[in-house]
Amino acid sequence: MSEPRPSPRGARSFDSTAARVDVSKMPRVLQRITARALRYPGRMALAIGCSLGAAVASLTLPRLFGQGVDQAGALLNAGAAHAGEAQGALWGTALLVIAATVIRGVLTMMTGYQAEYVSQRVGYDLRLQYFQQLQRLSFGFHDRIHSGDLVTRGMLDLEGARVFIQNGVMQLISLLLLLGFAAYMMLTTDLVMGLIGLAFVPVAGFALGRMGFLLRVTWLRVQELMAVLTLTMEENLQGIRVVRAFAGKRFEMAKFDAASKEALDFSYKRITLRFRAVSVMSVSFYGSMGLLLWYGGHKVVGGAMSVGKLTEFLTYMTLLQTPIRQIAMIFNAAARATSSGARLFEVLDLEPEIADAPGAKPLAPSAGTLRFDNVDFAFDAAGKQVLKDVSFEVRAGQTLGIVGPPGSGKSTIANLIPRFYDVSGGAITIDGQDIREVTLASLREYVGLVQQESFLFDASIGHNVAYADPWADDARIEGAARTAQIHDHVAGLPEAYETRVGERGVALSGGQRQRLSIARGVVPGPGVMVFDDSTAAIDAVTERRVRDALAQATATKATIIIAHRLSSLMHADHIVVLDDGAVAERGTHAELVRAGGVYADLYELQTRSDAEAVLDEDAA
Repeated sequence: MSEPRPSPRGARSFDSTAARVDVSKMPRVLQRITARALRYPGRMALAIGCSLGAAVASLTLPRLFGQGVDQAGALLNAGAAHAGEAQGALWGTALLVIAATVIRGVLTMMTGYQAEYVSQRVGYDLRLQYFQQLQRLSFGFHDRIHSGDLVTRGMLDLEGARVFIQNGVMQLISLLLLLGFAAYMMLTTDLVMGLIGLAFVPVAGFALGRMGFLLRVTWLRVQELMAVLTLTMEENLQGIRVVRAFAGKRFEMAKFDAASKEALDFSYKRITLRFRAVSVMSVSFYGSMGLLLWYGGHKVVGGAMSVGKLTEFLTYMTLLQTPIRQIAMIFNAAARATSSGARLFEVLDLEPEIADAPGAKPLAPSAGTLRFDNVDFAFDAAGKQVLKDVSFEVRAGQTLGIVGPPGSGKSTIANLIPRFYDVSGGAITIDGQDIREVTLASLREYVGLVQQESFLFDASIGHNVAYADPWADDARIEGAARTAQIHDHVAGLPEAYETRVGERGVALSGGQRQRLSIARGVVPGPGVMVFDDSTAAIDAVTERRVRDALAQATATKATIIIAHRLSSLMHADHIVVLDDGAVAERGTHAELVRAGGVYADLYELQTRSDAEAVLDEDAA
C-alpha cells in the first residue's frame, strides 16, 4: 500500500507478560501443577496403570504381526498335510491381534477418562481457590490490576494450567512407557537393527519439541496482535464520527494495516515452523525405515533373520511414530502451562496487604465513638500524601459533614474507616480500639458504607437491598426502602421487590440506583454510617426526604456525610473542610459561613441563583 505507516503516537500499544515463556520458571510451575494432580492419587494411579497396560498391549502387536508373517510363510511352504495346522495357527494369531487391539483401545480410553477427570478436578480446585483469593486481596491490589486481566487469568490461564495434566503429564508418561519398552525389546532382539530403527527418535523428537515450544510462543504473539487489531477496530467504530469529521480514514486504514500485516507475518512463521518440523519427522522416519529394510533385507536373504522378525522391527517403528508426534503437543502444553501457570500462581501466592493482625479480636463497641487521631495516608511509600494530620471525632447520635474540592481526600477517609486501606500514620479508633487490631469481619459488620458508585447485582431488587443480610425479612427490606425513598417506586412495579434490575442496575435510573444503594447500607443496622456523596444523582426534593428519613434511622449512630452539595450536610453537628488532604476549616454550618473562608465561598457559589450569576458577569 502507498498509505503512510502510522507513527508510534497513533498506534495502540499492548503489553502482555503472557506473550513470554520464562523457561527458568518452567520446572517450578510444572511441578506445582503436577503436585495438584497428585492430590488424587487413586485416580492418577489408575490412569498410569491403564497407560502401562495399553503400552504392554501395544507392544504385543509387533511380535504377533511378526509371528503371523512367519506363519503365513510356513502356510505357503507347507504341504497339504500341514496346511490345516498352519492355517489354524494363523487364525489364532489373528484373533490375538484383534484381542490385543481391543484391550489397547479400552485401556487407552480409560487412561484418557481418568486423566480428564483429574484434570477437571484440579481445574475446579484452582478455580475456587482463585476466586477466593480475589475476595481476600486488598483494595490496593484491585486498584493496580485491571479486572479484564484478572478474568483472563481465572479463565484462559487457569485452563492452560489445567490441560497440562492431560496433554502434558499423561502424554509424557504414555510416551516414556511405550518408548522405553519398545527400545528395550528392539535392542535386546538385535542391537544394530534396534539402533537403526530408533535413529529417527532423537532427530524427530528435537524437531517436534522445538516446534511445540515455538508454536506456543508465536501463538501468544499472534493473540497479542489480534487483541491490538480488536482494540483498534473497537476504538475506530466508537469514534467513527470523529474519524469522518476529521477525514482520518487514510490514517486509520494505515494503522489497521500495520497491525494486520504484523499478525500475518507471525501466522506465516507458524506455518513455516509446523511444516519444517513435520518434514524433519517424515525424512528421519522414512530414512530410518529405509535403512532398516536394507540392512534387515540383507539378513533375511542371508538366512540370519526371518521375514517375520523384520516385520516385527518395522511394526515397532510404525507403533512409535504416533507417540513421537505427541512430543510437539507435550512441549506446547508445557510452554502454555508455564506462561499461564506463572500468571495464575502470581495471584494465588499474594498475601493480602490488609488482613487480620495476629491475635486480632472482634470489635467490642460500647459508646460507638469513631475517632481519627492525626491520620496520614499515602497509597504507596514513595507517593504523595493524600491525607495529612487529619483529626476529628464523631460520637453516637452525632453527624459529621466532610466537604472539600475534588482530590482533597474525602473518599479516602470513607475508605479508611472500614479499613479498605491502612493509614500511613496516626490511628483510627472505635471506642478506643485501633481498627488495625480488630478482625476485619467484625469491623465491616459495624461500619456501613454507602458509596457514590451504586453498583447493583443482576438480581431482584429485594436481593440487592438485603445483600448485606440475606436473612433479612420483608419488613426490614421494605423499611430500608422507605428510608431511602424508593419503596413507592418499587411497589408500583409489576413484580415489586422481585423485579430484576438488570446488569449493573440498567433497568433503573441513576437516582433510583443510589437510593437502592442507600437502602442496602441501612438494612444491616451498622453502628457507624458513612455516606460518600451517595445522593449526588438524586434531585433536591427527594434528597431532602431521604435526609430526613436517614436522620431518624441513624439517630443513635455515628454518621459521616461526605458531599459536594452543601445542602446534603448543612444540618450536620460538625463540618470539616478538607483542602489538599489537610483540615482547612471546621465548625458548624453557621460558624463556617460567618468565618468567610473556603466553606463560605463554596456556600455562596452554590446558593447564588443563575440570574445573579449572569448579572455579575454582565457587570464585570
